[in-house]
Amino acid sequence: MIAQNFEYETPATLDEALDLMEGGAKALAGGMSLIPLMKLRLAAPEKVVDLRRVPGLNSIRTADGRLHIGAMVTHYELESTPLVRTGCPLLAMAAATIGDVQVRNLGTIGGSIAHADPAADYPAALQALEAVIRIAGKGGERRMSAAEFFVDTFTTALEPGELVVETSVPLEAAGTGVSYQKCTQPASGFALVGVAARVIKEGGRVSLARVGVTGLAGSSYRAGNVETLLVGTAGGEEDVKKAAAVVAEGKEANSDIHASADYRAHLARVYTARALRAALGMAG
Repeated sequence: MIAQNFEYETPATLDEALDLMEGGAKALAGGMSLIPLMKLRLAAPEKVVDLRRVPGLNSIRTADGRLHIGAMVTHYELESTPLVRTGCPLLAMAAATIGDVQVRNLGTIGGSIAHADPAADYPAALQALEAVIRIAGKGGERRMSAAEFFVDTFTTALEPGELVVETSVPLEAAGTGVSYQKCTQPASGFALVGVAARVIKEGGRVSLARVGVTGLAGSSYRAGNVETLLVGTAGGEEDVKKAAAVVAEGKEANSDIHASADYRAHLARVYTARALRAALGMAG
């Protein structure tokens, strides 16, 4: 199908882009979500604001012990850039599982997280990394955690006219174990369930555990109950099984043509255990 007529704008500065975003315009980053929706007439914006010419949105840099990633950085850049692979390997792992080569070369981290697909891969990693998302609007900038940003299915804390401009994550300390494990829907590459894990061990005991989950419920979330059960343990097989068993508790699991709610909850337990085992194997 063909999208309905729309105005196409290519701002050269962030301020210009924010001016153009007023009045219900849609931002175009990689276009991997917006363009298909427009072709299906599920989205019909009167104006599309292409962000590719806005300077500074495609940078990857370090500052204050964190990795700062511009909204227009592509999945492939996150997957392949040495600074990301060494400084935040969990994010590189998640990026490498997205879609196919063509999608990874065009799709962007800012576009993906602003779209907030409940089966997207980044949200699990960003939850586990306790990422901070920087948002710009006409009223100024604000920052919020991933836990605050992802609200519900295709719903974020973005206000009308605002843009995601940057995501920052901690530079991993030596000895941190990380893993992203997902059950992939074969046709789309999205996660039926995806689990990101970060683990630090000190003195033979788990001193830090962070677990992010995507695909199971209407929005990604951090599995604090799993983390609590794992911290302080030796991280053995029984410890992993006990912690992974509670990952779906208190969540309303999605049910669709690809997987029932019960099966998704089962997958969440299986892939949480896999992610924890892999992260623990790397820790230290």
